[in-house]
Amino acid sequence: MNLKLVLLLITCLPVTIYSQDLTRYVQPLAGTASSTTTAAQKHSEAGSEKNANTIPAVGMPFGMTQWTPQTRATETKCIPPYFYKDSLINGFRGTHWISGSCMQDYGSVAIMPITGPLKTQNFATPFSHDQEITAPDYYKVTLPAYDCITEITATARCGMMQFTLQHDDSLYLLVIPNSDRGESAVYIDAAKGEVWGYNPAHRIYQGWGNKTGFSGYFYLQFEKIPVHAGSFQEGNIMAIDSVRNQKNSGVFAGFKLKKGEQLRIRIGTSFSSVAEARKNLLAEITTWNFASVQSNAKKAWQQALSQIQVQGDNEKDKRVFYTALYHAFQHPRLFSDVSGAYPSFASGLPVRKLANGQYYDDFSMWDIYRAQLPLLQILQPERINQLVSSLILKGQQGRWLPIFPCWNSYTAAMVGDHATAFIASSYTKGIRGYDVNEAYRLMRQNAFDIPNNEDYTNGKGRRALPSYLQYGYIPMEDSVPEAFHKKEQVSRTLEYAYDDYALSMVAKGLNKTADYTALHKRALNYRNVFDSRVALVRGRYADGHWYEPFNADKREPYITEGTPRQYTFYVPQDVAGLARLMGSHKALETALDTLFAKNEYWHGNEPGHQIPFMYNYTAAPWKTQQVVRQILNEEYSDGPGGLSGNDDAGQMSAWYVFAAIGMYPLDPVSGEHLLCSPIFDKITLQLPGNKKLQIVCHKQASGDSYIQQTKLNGNPYQKNYINYTEIMKGGVLDIYLQAKPSDWGSTINARPANKF
Repeated sequence: MNLKLVLLLITCLPVTIYSQDLTRYVQPLAGTASSTTTAAQKHSEAGSEKNANTIPAVGMPFGMTQWTPQTRATETKCIPPYFYKDSLINGFRGTHWISGSCMQDYGSVAIMPITGPLKTQNFATPFSHDQEITAPDYYKVTLPAYDCITEITATARCGMMQFTLQHDDSLYLLVIPNSDRGESAVYIDAAKGEVWGYNPAHRIYQGWGNKTGFSGYFYLQFEKIPVHAGSFQEGNIMAIDSVRNQKNSGVFAGFKLKKGEQLRIRIGTSFSSVAEARKNLLAEITTWNFASVQSNAKKAWQQALSQIQVQGDNEKDKRVFYTALYHAFQHPRLFSDVSGAYPSFASGLPVRKLANGQYYDDFSMWDIYRAQLPLLQILQPERINQLVSSLILKGQQGRWLPIFPCWNSYTAAMVGDHATAFIASSYTKGIRGYDVNEAYRLMRQNAFDIPNNEDYTNGKGRRALPSYLQYGYIPMEDSVPEAFHKKEQVSRTLEYAYDDYALSMVAKGLNKTADYTALHKRALNYRNVFDSRVALVRGRYADGHWYEPFNADKREPYITEGTPRQYTFYVPQDVAGLARLMGSHKALETALDTLFAKNEYWHGNEPGHQIPFMYNYTAAPWKTQQVVRQILNEEYSDGPGGLSGNDDAGQMSAWYVFAAIGMYPLDPVSGEHLLCSPIFDKITLQLPGNKKLQIVCHKQASGDSYIQQTKLNGNPYQKNYINYTEIMKGGVLDIYLQAKPSDWGSTINARPANKF
């Protein structure tokens, strides 16, 4: 793959030159072990919540397929391909695992090297982390029992592996589609040195188990012609060139290699067809030079990571920061081929073709609309245009805007309707390289229209919308049966209220006055589940009486993955209004104090991510500076267990990136980024149009962490937030820090303006 093609694939990135190698700071093993952070130990339930569920992924930013060592062969929900605690490798996988999620892999394929006699069962082999090298562009491990070294690198849609034997021996490569259902197919043409096949994808959540209408397709080339080839199903070895619809099956190719001799393979992938996988490979990898392919992958990551350059003496902080940026640049996933082909959304209809641009999928939307996508709105607005365009295509092809599109299908996963929040936040920030009117039509349909029973069962439309429209909240009587997350009525009410606010801002911009008025009113529906007697949100019945008993700090059925106290603060559109409900801004401050004093803040779950920054709406923004520093120190580290709960497609990591540079988009639709104290001495954001925003910290002593004053382009800056438009202009934001709290940003005029 030549450098010109690399640059074409990452055209959404501003062109920068940064001499320091930033990839060396990235630690792909971070998050592959159970979380060791403070909040995770208290709040995470047993099982997947205790894991960040990341993998040591080799690939390109937002690439179609990542490549990873495989310690678990299954595609079962909540089981990533790689666990740090495992001691055996059973393959090297081309994966579509959604990084940091509790979802499932799909359409994957694994390659397993074996030396000595051919084995098609019980071939998993020990490995040691001491013999692993991990990087965004490269993975290497020695398998002692096989005396074989495996190396991996990748492009956006393709992978390359290099196997080196440490003594003369036979090398067999097993090619295994990871179909738990035994629905895959794989073929080998030994004379041409080629393997191809597919692994069908299946839906989860709504429509669970049904086929998606597409597969993970692959096309593989061996550098050498094998001397022995065939197929297998478990321990049954067959002298035929294919195997279909059998569990634990695949094909094998055998080679005779000398000590130190290398065998390389290259693999194209696609969601459209084997033919498109082959085209992708021919376009992206035109050489057998492993080092050349790796060099291009490294250049792509270097360019991506250098969009934010941080300076300071703490090397650990840099490792955590650039690892977080690496995780934030995994998804959404590129889904279209070099030809523009991509599978139709949620329909099983023939493959479609784009005239230009790229098509993306795997939007973990409940998570990433909060910080991960807003980070891209700053760094890569052109990619945002393509992401929004992809959502519009999904809505047109499936006739409803999806809530949480993954596996190129409707899922109705989680709560809320945050594709709307994301599109609205793009619109309000002036990112509009898509059909705005069509986007509005689809968002409005979700907010106002009731789908028919068939569509609703299939995951289309807002869950429990009739109840929400009738009562202004979702009452306890509505158990929301047609959903993976059932009940959770209060959380749904709060999140729909935010989505209504988001859509109202688009309606206002498009002069749709009636819609704006109705949606703006609905944005205040959070009030309907706020019980003033306890000053917290609470389950409510249709006749207005409250759910009993009330447990502020226990998980309740009307709350999504959390407690009433934690979810009470999810009112990003109207923090000032929430303060009034509580009694005053001082009451809001006290409520925040209570949450943190009781150790009830749970950083491992997304709905609380805005909470630490809410002190900026009170007379004590210094408390935001204090608690954010504490969270950065306690909930992130550079070890394998250093992420607090599921990373969820990069949202947990994006929070770190924002907080570490001193800002956070509490309400992404408004464009307001609440300020806090950065942990680095100097930060440079490379912006489109060759602009830069430099954030410079001035300290009297190394431990200074409280803001004393700020200046923007040399002028005193009195606000405790900065708008998106100011960020995108570039310039210099000077932040002066001191050892003790100050009254910086504490006045009413310093806070974001009331929206209601």
